[in-house]
Amino acid sequence: MIVSTSHRVCTIKNIDFTDFFNVFLSGATIVEQLFSLEYLVSILLSGISLGGQLALIAIGYTMVYGILRLINFAHGDVFMVAGLLGIYISAVMPIYAAIPVVIILTVALGFFIERAAYKPLRNAPRMSVMISAIGVSYLLQNTATYVTGGQPMTYPTIGILNKTVDIVGTSTKLVVIITPILVLVLIVLLTQLINHTKIGMAMRAVSKDFETARLMGIKINNVISMTFVIGSALAVVGSILYFTTYPAITPTAGAMPGLKAFVAAVFGGIGSIPGAVIGAFLIGICETIIKGLPSAWNVSVFSDAFTFALLIIILTCKPTGLFGEKATDKV
Repeated sequence: MIVSTSHRVCTIKNIDFTDFFNVFLSGATIVEQLFSLEYLVSILLSGISLGGQLALIAIGYTMVYGILRLINFAHGDVFMVAGLLGIYISAVMPIYAAIPVVIILTVALGFFIERAAYKPLRNAPRMSVMISAIGVSYLLQNTATYVTGGQPMTYPTIGILNKTVDIVGTSTKLVVIITPILVLVLIVLLTQLINHTKIGMAMRAVSKDFETARLMGIKINNVISMTFVIGSALAVVGSILYFTTYPAITPTAGAMPGLKAFVAAVFGGIGSIPGAVIGAFLIGICETIIKGLPSAWNVSVFSDAFTFALLIIILTCKPTGLFGEKATDKV
């Protein structure tokens, strides 16, 4: 009897570790890039600049809420209108002459909105005033769509703001450097106005107790109008800085910055100016960090989602925000 045996030949293939090394080196390169001084400086400057631009919008939200207990949803659209005014007015006069005109017209728009849409509803339920604010927002957006045809417009170049400077080996526009400085200066001036002037004292009185301030002879309507004027003026400055960095303007260009500024105001404690500023800077820096992560990770799409996730967390954990005061009912 013949027994046949079959022999299996086992072959071990040579494993090529080149791909593993390439992945490792690629990861090491990304980590080195993320922690490089130039990258960190670039992210920090861009984040602070964006935060400063949002802060100027957020202050408008928080001031109006502090006095009227109203979320002025049209404020982001006033910011957008200021950008469009800059485009059209700079077409007929030099940009540096156009800026004061834009400020005056935007302030007049804010004043008109308060007198036409909010003053008649002074004694109406808050829901009615909020609906009116939403209506004004859509009116401004639709008017801008009619005027522009819904096409993106390009914001004019402001020479001094678009100059390139080098900071620690990082090349950036001068607007990125000027923005936080200008924001801090405006905040100091606004703080001085609120704390050391007659109109500022009236604002603080109205924000503490609306009816008592009225009984003491404070002209409530004038105080509220001044609040809208200040908020609109800050929105103009914010639009100049923002659209210099992101020059494309559409009729809905104020929606997302306005919502992010609102989140910043809520995060800091709506009604608190320092809180709104801190919240805006935090959102600006975090959003810039997310956008600056390697494209291979594909996480930049969540930069906007982060802002609204932060809103949910704040409302869940600390509804009054970082510096907000808990409302008390008078008896």
